[in-house]
Order: sequence, then structure tokens, then C-alpha cells
Amino acid sequence: MKKATFIIAIIVALVVGAGGSYAYTSYAGDEAGLQSSSRDSGNLSEVENAYELIKDNALAKPDAQQLQNGAIQGMLETLNDPYSSFLDEASSTQLNQQLESSFEGIGAEVSMVEDNVTIVAPIKDSPAEDAGLRPNDQVLEVDGDSLQGLNLQEAVGKIRGEKGTTVTLSVKRPGVSEELQIDVTRDEIPVETVYTDTKELNGQTAGIIEITSFSENTAGEFETALKKLEADNIDGLIIDVRGNPGGILTTVEEILKNFVPSEKPYLQIENKDGKKQEFYTELDKKKDYPINVLIDEGSASASEILAGAMNQAGGYELIGKTSFGKGTVQQTVPLENESMLKLTLYKWLTPNGDWIHEKGIKPTVKVEQPEYFYSSPIQLDENETLKFNDNNDKIKNLQIMLDGLGYDPSRKDGFFNEKTAAAVKQFQQDQNLQATGEVNQETADLLQTKIIEQVRDGKHDNQMDKALQELFAD
Repeated sequence: MKKATFIIAIIVALVVGAGGSYAYTSYAGDEAGLQSSSRDSGNLSEVENAYELIKDNALAKPDAQQLQNGAIQGMLETLNDPYSSFLDEASSTQLNQQLESSFEGIGAEVSMVEDNVTIVAPIKDSPAEDAGLRPNDQVLEVDGDSLQGLNLQEAVGKIRGEKGTTVTLSVKRPGVSEELQIDVTRDEIPVETVYTDTKELNGQTAGIIEITSFSENTAGEFETALKKLEADNIDGLIIDVRGNPGGILTTVEEILKNFVPSEKPYLQIENKDGKKQEFYTELDKKKDYPINVLIDEGSASASEILAGAMNQAGGYELIGKTSFGKGTVQQTVPLENESMLKLTLYKWLTPNGDWIHEKGIKPTVKVEQPEYFYSSPIQLDENETLKFNDNNDKIKNLQIMLDGLGYDPSRKDGFFNEKTAAAVKQFQQDQNLQATGEVNQETADLLQTKIIEQVRDGKHDNQMDKALQELFAD
């Protein structure tokens, strides 16, 4: 199993280009509201007149297809829904790729939050994760060009690119006063969604299945992994959906049918008229071993559906932090020219009828990760160094990183004292750097690399440790 990667490299995800974490569904037909209404068709004459006037007379000589696309985008923008979007042919192809095999880009799920392009979560082991992008990072500029005024698809088009090319993102991070300049080298992003491992505690074996997103093949991969673990006689199971931004709703439903008994709905879907439909499994009884689920702030949409069902309908514990909070369901509707609409059609509700939108699902056992998991890259101006008697937020971050790596700075308040200098000097000696006791960009970059390596090795994963303890608690 590839070790779960958390905050500094960050939690888990799909891809830049999907337009926000999502749960796609196949529930269609009249109840979905997909039928068009002829009653309002007469009102379209004004739109048609405007289209013809602009197309035939505008000095800018607009392209007819671009005018149509712009009209559709304009209608969607009036919904004030970041999860409804128009996907042209290229964007539709990208969406299909990320649900199937692989794609090229930086590997991060994004959404539009308060008119800002916002990271939901980077994909596991992606360039975005390696560069240190995090959930809730706001991307303000791409290669120096502002994203202000662009819609999500236009912004994504600037971020995506060919394998091997590098893009510089200007990022505003919550809690960090200065904008970060983060270079990301684009690559091919494989859509591998299920990883397995086992861990031992007091002579008992826990099977661990990590799901990084819910794509077309995830349910089958999960079933294979579960059967193998059960054949190896595991004593308990941990399902890890930390940083999983969601995916296909029917995929998570297939997984839930292994664990949630039929006495209670695992999901409720509510349409625009308030009509609710409940969904049940055909499972007679639960597994004969204990199970819990790991969640965090990067768990969104379909991950939250799984977590809510496992807890409220299955009675399983949720370990970690409050989830992202996306309680709507989108359906893709094909249009002409290989384009499509991704339109929000439903609310989804937990088994108890809770709508978790913009609130998230709270864990039954709250666990924070070590402080250094949340540290940020240290970015210095040209010829800038951090040194004795300096006092700022960069030094506070430096002290958190040093402490996490086992070098005691004696304080974490941003004041560069003698013990901080001694800790820096010792780190530099251990890494064969010039031991000045001052921090230049070379030292700062190596600190971040070592922090990422330590996060990835899983030895200080408080949430996983607690999940194991709760799994086998008396």
C-alpha cells in the first residue's frame, strides 16, 4: 500500500478539471427534472434575437459556437451553484479520462468558492500533492495571469497542460499572511483508486483499504481487495477516505452493500420539489468483525455519503476530522458537439435525513494530526535568510517543522532564538549542508522535503493509530 499522505502534501483527490467534488448518479427520467418545458419557449425569442444581433453585427466578429457556449455558461452562473457547469468537448473528454484511466495535469480537484478557484484536495502522489498544495488553498494567478473574472472551466484550462511543463500558481492559504508561489510540474496522473495494507495491534490484524476516489473501476477493485483481506483472516477493517473528494454515486453504493444492513436506508435523495427517495441494501447482517472509517476535511461528496451511511445505518465509528461538506448530486447531460452539462439535480441526505451541505460530517472520535502535518513551505525573497533575533510567521513555521523532525527549537512563536539557531545548524550538519545556523532557500526546501517524507512514512499518523485502538477496544 502506498502510505496515506496528509496535510502537507495533502489529503487525497481527483483532478483539476472536474469543477468541484461531485457525486454523479444514473437516476434520470422525468423525476430528475430533465424534461424540457415548452411553456417557456416563447420567452426564448429575446435570447434568439440577441444571439443573431451579436453574431451578425458585433465588431469583434464572434464565433457562433462560442456565443452558444457563453449563453449556456451565463444561464448556469445565475444558479449560483459552483457544482453546475458547462463542459465543452475538451472538458468533457478530460472528465471522462479522470473517471477511467489517466490524464495529464497537476492532479488536484478544484471548485469555485466565493468566486475563488479553490483546491478541494490534491490527488494521491500527484504533482499537486508533491508541491504542497492543500485543501482550501485559493489559486489567484497562473503564471502571473490573474484568474479573477474567469469561470471554473476557463481557470482549469490555464492550470492544466502537457506532461513535463511547469506552471507557477499564486496561492492564498488560510492562516498564512503572504501569497505563496508554488511551482508544479505537470505529469500523467493515473487514476488508481484502491490501496490495501495490514497493521498489527496486540496480536490482532487490521485490514486497511484506502479509497482515493470513486471512479468506474473502484467498486470492483474494492471487492477484490476486501476478499483478499478476508481470506487472510483479518480481525477488523479500516476504510480510509481521507482526502477523497468523491466520484460516482453508484460506485459508493456498491461498496456500501457489503456493510450496511437493510433495516435502514443507506441514502436518501431529495429532488427539487422536496420529494424524497430512500435506498436500501439487501444485506441481512453485518460483518462478523469490527469496522471503522477514517475521514478528514478533504473527504467530500461520495466520501461523505459513505461515511454517513456507515455511521448512521451501520453503526460504525468515524475517526478523524469533520469532512468537507458537499450535500448535492450532479448528473451529466450530453449536448451537441460532444459537450455536456453537469447539473445539480438533487440533495442527498444521510440515513437520518441530515443535509450536511457546507457543514460536513463530524467524526464520532475527533483526532488531530501532529502540528507539522499542517506546516507550509517556507518561501524566501531573493537573498533573504532567516536568522538569529528575527521574528515572523516564517520562523514560526520553521520551528514547527524543526520540532516535527526531532530538532528542538525550544519555542514555536516565531522568535529566532539561540536554540532555534542550534536546531537549524544541527539539521544542516545532518543533511551535509553548510552549517550556518541561518535558513536560506536551500535549507528551507530540504526541510519541506524531509517533512513530506515523514508525513508519508505513516509512523506519526495519529488518526490511523486511534482508528486501530478503537477497532480493537474492549
